[in-house]
Amino acid sequence: MAGRVPDVPGQVRDRPTGWVGVLFAGIWLAFLATTVQRAWAIRDTPMGWIALAALAGFVGCYLWVFARIRTLRWQPGAAAPRLGLVLLAVMVVLAGLVIWTLGQEGTSTLVFLVATAMQVLPLRAGLALVVVSAVGNDVAGRSVPGWQPDPSLTMAIAAAGIAMWGVQQMIARNRDLVLAREENARLAVEEERNRFARDLHDILGHSLTVIAVKAELAGRLFDADPPRARAEIGELERLSRDALADVRQAVSGYRQPSLSGEIARARAALASAGIEADLPNSTDAVPSHLRELFAWTIREGVTNVIRHSGAEHCRVRLSASAVEVSDDGRGAGDPGGGHGLVGLRERASGAEATVVTERLHPGFALRVVARG
Repeated sequence: MAGRVPDVPGQVRDRPTGWVGVLFAGIWLAFLATTVQRAWAIRDTPMGWIALAALAGFVGCYLWVFARIRTLRWQPGAAAPRLGLVLLAVMVVLAGLVIWTLGQEGTSTLVFLVATAMQVLPLRAGLALVVVSAVGNDVAGRSVPGWQPDPSLTMAIAAAGIAMWGVQQMIARNRDLVLAREENARLAVEEERNRFARDLHDILGHSLTVIAVKAELAGRLFDADPPRARAEIGELERLSRDALADVRQAVSGYRQPSLSGEIARARAALASAGIEADLPNSTDAVPSHLRELFAWTIREGVTNVIRHSGAEHCRVRLSASAVEVSDDGRGAGDPGGGHGLVGLRERASGAEATVVTERLHPGFALRVVARG
């Protein structure tokens, strides 16, 4: 009974149950067999034709309601739909005609009447109709001349009400599942969008910073040292190709920077910016589950040093539980808590680590420490 995921969050698109609902409802029409036989037996009389016509209309309304059960009402307590109320009213009239023409044998329609009411009416109103029908049937069996008490029918009326209440609850639970699936899909899309934005910033922020520095250097060397300028321009081409490859990998969702690779990148980038680098020679001490996070930290920290600090020296320190990128610049390594550091904090949270920023005298330090 699950429906489609809606286009608008919080709304469920209902659709008919179709033949499944008709089949489910039609099975129980077997309990009307005695009533139909009685009407057919007096078919040569006006009462017989009235009973048969009323039964046909009653069964048609009953099957239509169950075929359209999803469009009638999803939630217990929801407002009753106008069409459902009209059909229920028609069924009440038709059931009355059947009882009027056939007598007590027509009271079997009450079972189907309460089953329909539980699907159309709000919960309290539906339960009230179940009680009225069950009690009324019992009282009529004891007080109407020629009728006999029929406890089995009274129990059937009550059982039908309880069973349809269970179906109603099942529909409501399925609705909740549909809404939960919709919310999970929305969150997955949002998370993927955030991941892509974060990765794109990290990739292009670092790569374009290094490209800008090298382009400035090539411009200064163009007249003074043409061979070196050509070398820097060649390096610019390589960096551009690497950045494009990284972006393609990010789009595919497979890009994972390596710790040793980021140290090598940092060394080249700092040298191009004229910043003296003090970098670790080994990454063996870092456990595997922290390597990717520490690689992102070095990338973000070194990019900020080149872009914002105006530093002369940059130092990277690695241990089994922490990484630190520090400089001796003007202490502007955390410019307003930009997107890069926001993304880094998200990554660190996922790896059970903490991002710490500290202004030094002089300089700035970015540190990521694994908890526990």
